[in-house]
Formats: sequence, structure tokens, C-alpha cells
Amino acid sequence: MPGRRRRPTSSSHSTGTTTTRKPAARKAPRTRPAAAGPAAAKPAAGDLPTPRPGERVWVLAVPFRAPAPGASWHAGLSAHVYVGASLPAALTPYDPPPYSLERFVEDQLNAEPRPVPPARPMTPRPEQVTGAAAIARHAAAGGRMFLLGDDPGVGKTGTAVLAVQQIAEQREVRAVLVVADRPAAITVPHWARSIAAFGGAADGGQSLRWCVTTWDRLGKVAGLTKATGVRFDVVVADEAHMVRHTTTQRWKHWKSVSGAGRAKDVPFVLLATATPAHTPLELPYLAPHFAAVHGEPLKDWADLPHRLAVHGFHVERGRYGWTWTEDADERRADLALLRCWLADTDPPATLHRPAPWGPVSVTGTPVALTPAERAQYEAEWSEFRAEMQLARRGRQSARGRAALLRFRQKAGLIRAAATVDWVKAQVEADRQVAVSVEFVETAADPIREALLDGGIAVAGIYGRDRFDVEAERLRFQTGEAPVCVFTVTASISLHAGELLPGGLTASTTPRVGLFHQPRFSGIAARQVTGRTHRDHQVSPWRVAFAEDTVEEDVARVMVERLAVTGSTAGGDTAALQEIAELLDADWLPATSLTGD
Repeated sequence: MPGRRRRPTSSSHSTGTTTTRKPAARKAPRTRPAAAGPAAAKPAAGDLPTPRPGERVWVLAVPFRAPAPGASWHAGLSAHVYVGASLPAALTPYDPPPYSLERFVEDQLNAEPRPVPPARPMTPRPEQVTGAAAIARHAAAGGRMFLLGDDPGVGKTGTAVLAVQQIAEQREVRAVLVVADRPAAITVPHWARSIAAFGGAADGGQSLRWCVTTWDRLGKVAGLTKATGVRFDVVVADEAHMVRHTTTQRWKHWKSVSGAGRAKDVPFVLLATATPAHTPLELPYLAPHFAAVHGEPLKDWADLPHRLAVHGFHVERGRYGWTWTEDADERRADLALLRCWLADTDPPATLHRPAPWGPVSVTGTPVALTPAERAQYEAEWSEFRAEMQLARRGRQSARGRAALLRFRQKAGLIRAAATVDWVKAQVEADRQVAVSVEFVETAADPIREALLDGGIAVAGIYGRDRFDVEAERLRFQTGEAPVCVFTVTASISLHAGELLPGGLTASTTPRVGLFHQPRFSGIAARQVTGRTHRDHQVSPWRVAFAEDTVEEDVARVMVERLAVTGSTAGGDTAALQEIAELLDADWLPATSLTGD
């Protein structure tokens, strides 16, 4: 079989006079004179570029297929590089921002990192100071990982930055990895500002080198650690529930980066999420801690469900793998044991604090369908039931999932006009509105277009590469656009009074939120409400549903269970089961409902 085709390099992509060197696992690479000559040979995938005296290796963030004259593609780094004293004007648009993955790799390849620009300082809140101290105490006692489960908006980002600083005072910490949720255009700048504002790189980045990336790029991070030989001393997993399934490529890369499969020479891992899992079975990322608590070999916990069963959890194998008991008393006993493993260590390995401004208010909003809309809805429901029954009898999971997806899309489209009318009324009442949707063509687009036709500006945060997400977010935050339609569930701030880049402050207009469709997953729903109900800003949310339909039953379950989806796994598993039964989808894997 022929090997993979190497990307061709034209003469316009030459880096000039450079040499290459083999990767070495060291913290401050030395410079080495380059060989003379008009052009160096293209570096092999395993070699790293080295600058001549007075020059620098620049690692660029070049979009796919964008022209990068003067730069060359380096297969080992999976990035374009340029070697020279300064970056040409044609390449400056691709100069990566501080703390990004490309900038981190660049700093590893040069004797000195580039200084980071000064940032507007931020004063930590008391709960962030006490939270950081709790994390540092656990690390000082030899703990391997910590679960920070504060409610959305309490300030987990600042707490994490302060904690890393304190851990660096206890041990040698040079490289820090932060893995955040998408979209990168919002989450990476948010973390970068927080790192700088809370003094994470007060010395210009000389002692602590931060790398902020997203879960989508974790595979690239794993590859780069092999190419450059760097190891991270601290790993911060923001929205840690993103690795609750071991059957994904994301989990494979997470194990490599976090050392989850190693017993020694591992980083300290800080896991931050307000919604750890639907069930204890979805906590494989905590397995190293569980092994340490029981003094058992880490390899024994490679099969988490089996090990939970050994320790008395009420789990058993089902048709689609391991399942958790439906018995309420048994669930309570399991959750109490799980909390004991985390909170009863000395010092504790977890921290959960509810928002001091109180829980979010979530209520149902029934939509009365017109006769024509109800006839259409009933027709779609009948078609869905027939298709689901056929799929169920044939055990055709893909067909069942497709039927469920189609029905939800069509049901949401029928109610789009009602959502538009409700949003208009809120804007007229001098409120800003955040609209959470799950589908683009049958929800986000028609709602946005109808509002625009009605003369209301709308910020859109959905669709890959359709919008500049940070620019759209700022349009909403400054009040330029009173409405934001978004599909993401986490990692964006839409609350009133937020401190914005450049020292500006977001509008103080009250925020209200609307779920255009009931969310099946309590984890996703709780993350969504935390976009506006955060940082001492109270923001009520509503769940829209078609009156006297199955949507009303689903919405009722969602509202009832949302309050118990907290920092302990298992809060909304019963809700998922009940929703599945309502939709005749209880025979499908649970991921059919959660979207994982």
C-alpha cells in the first residue's frame, strides 16, 4: 500500500536558510546555527526547525488552504512555520494570539518566549480565593486530581487560574494545558484574558507557559507532545464531562495528554464542570482518583463499570452495555458512596458551591397551535410513531435515531413563528433575549430571519464558520443586537454587566432565556441556563412546547429534573429514561437522547 502523500512545497513556501534537529524532551530549547546556503531541505516529520542567531521560529495559525507566502508546512508540527528575524506583513494575519496552541509550540522552539501583552487586572471574588486554596491543599497532600463542580457563573475559570499559581509555588510547574469547550473563537480568548488578568503570567510568561486549546484539537496536542517532547505539569479540563465516554477518539487523546493511563510521571489534573455526568458510569475521567482512594492498581479501573460493580454499585450489563439501577433507594446509596470517595478524603478532592444568587428559574411556556399547525403536528407525530415502531421491531438503531431527529426538527419548525412573537414581546419590554436552539435549518435560521425581517437585530452563534462568534457575542453583550440565537451549550458569557475586552462593560439590560425546544439532557440544559444566569446576574428561563402534545410531557420532565442536575452524577438519568419512554425510544442507546 502506498504511503500517505506528503503535502508539496513550492518555491514560494521556502523558509530560507534553516537547519533541523531531532526533538528532545527539555524545557528551554537552545538555538543552533543554521547551515549556509540559499535554501534548506524540507524538514522531515520528526525534525524540528531551528533558527540562526538573531532569528526566530514562528508557528502560524493558517486557515485551511489559505495562502501563506514565505512559510512552509511542517508535517511533524502539523502547522506552517516561518524562520526569520521578524514576521513578514503577508504572514502577520496568521500570527497566533498569546496562550494559543501555536504560540505555545513556538515558545518551545525558541530560547525565549514572546512576552504577552499587559491585561486589565481583575480582582478575584472571595469564592474564587477559597476555591483555589482548597485545590492547592489537595495537590499539596499528594492528590492526583480535583473535581471543581461549582454552579455555572460562580467563577471556575478564575478559581482554576489562581489554583495553578498556588500549585506552582509547591512544585516545579512550567507547562500548563487548558482544554476548553468550543467555539475556540470565544473560549480561547476568554481563558487568555483570565490568565493574564488574574496574574497567571505576571512575569511575562517566563515561569508558567500556558497552552489553551479546545476538546476538538486535543488530538493535535497529543501529537505535538510527541513531536516536541514536552510534558504538561498541570492540566485543566474545562467542561470535563466532554470525556465521559471511553469509546471516542477524544477519550484516547485525553488519556495521552492527562496521563490517565499511567501510574507515575503524571500531571496534576483539575477537572472543572458543574455537570459531571448523567450516571456514575460516565465518570471514567475520575478513575485515577478512585484507584488512589482504594489503594488499587490503576489498571484495575480501566473497566470502570466492572469496578463500580465490585465496590457495590448497583450497575449491571444490559442490551446496550452497562446500565444503572432505576431503584431510587439504590441510586441514593450509590450517590452517597460516590460523594464519600470524593468529599471524604483528607483534604477533599472535590468542591461544589451553589450560586449565591440562587438557582435559575425555569418554567414552561405552552404554545397554542392553530388548527392547521395542530393537524400538521399530529401528522408528523403519527409518521414518527409508525417509523419508530418499524425501527424497533427490526432493532435498527440508526433508523430509530433518524426518525427521532426528523420529528424534533419538524416539531420545532412548526412552533418557530410563536417563538418569534414571544421574542418580539420581550424586546419591546426592554429585555435582551437569549434563544437556545438545537437545529440550524429548522430553528436557528427561520427564527433569526423572521426577527431580522421584523427589524430586530440578531446575533447568531451557530453554524461552523458562518459567523465571527466573538464579534456576534459582543454585539449582543453591548446591546447592539437585543437577541442572540445560539446552539452552543457552554463556554460563552451572555450575562448582563460582564467586563468586556478593552475595559468596556456589557449592557445591564435584564436577560431572559428561551429553550425553543425542551432539552433531553439535564447536563446540556443546566449549561445553557448558565450562559445568562451567572456572576450574580439573575436570568429566568422558559421552555417552549406545543400544548397538549408529547412535547408538553417532555418539557414537564425537563423542568422537574433540571433542579437536581447538580455536581453529583446521576441527577437526571431518571429523566432521560422517562423521556425515552414518552417517545417510544427507550430501546435506543442513551446517547440517542443526549446527542453524544
